[in-house]
Amino acid sequence: MALIKHDIPILEYDDSQHAVIMPTHDNLDIKLPSKAVFAFLGDVIETYAESNKNKAEKIAEFISATKVYPVYIVDYEGEDICLCQAPVGSAASTQILDWLIGYGVTKVISSGTCGALAELPENTFLVPTKALRDEGTSYHYLPPSRYVNICSDALYAIEKVFQKCNIPYLECMTWTTDGFYRETREKVMYRKEEGCMVVEMECASLAACAEFRDIKFGQILFTADTLANIDAYDERNWGEDSFEKALYICLDIVHEM
Repeated sequence: MALIKHDIPILEYDDSQHAVIMPTHDNLDIKLPSKAVFAFLGDVIETYAESNKNKAEKIAEFISATKVYPVYIVDYEGEDICLCQAPVGSAASTQILDWLIGYGVTKVISSGTCGALAELPENTFLVPTKALRDEGTSYHYLPPSRYVNICSDALYAIEKVFQKCNIPYLECMTWTTDGFYRETREKVMYRKEEGCMVVEMECASLAACAEFRDIKFGQILFTADTLANIDAYDERNWGEDSFEKALYICLDIVHEM
């Protein structure tokens, strides 16, 4: 299929698998494990790796213009798993995900905070089954559409681990936006009416990249701040109590895949 042109650039789409700059253009001499946890969990990932030196090895680095992201191999339950912190935002995180895929990753679980649109307590775990594409990056990977669905195989593994561990969770549709300071009153109300329970900044883009590259991707979210009452925005404690727990859940899930 040739490039589909449009007056609005974000609605143009080219399905070619080849770009001028490919994710492996740096020709690194590495082969990553097929399974990866690529998550938005602050310092928790690096702390976990550094505290498990006998079972964790830094194998590579993703060097961006602003920060270097270590990439670890960890021995989890006798299986090698790739572990990497994800940067906030669709464009930045998808760039690294595509790079990880280029070097061998085929099954990915992510996790991070989300803003509650419904009346949800802080630290509620949610499993997005589809994401509303209100950002830009996903449109470079899939043709324009309102939603992107999450891989059914990943959803099966996620739900199996939650049920096995007796961890309460909710399935949801998430609103992915790249305009943190443009979540206006009317737009929040519109998304809620459409059925979005939470809002975050990466799920749609990561899922689109995974579908384009034909790999399996799933994500778990946990509530941090809340926009449920648009007249009284509440940061709460940004979901801090769930960061470490989420990492172990992700490791269990990707091990299950």
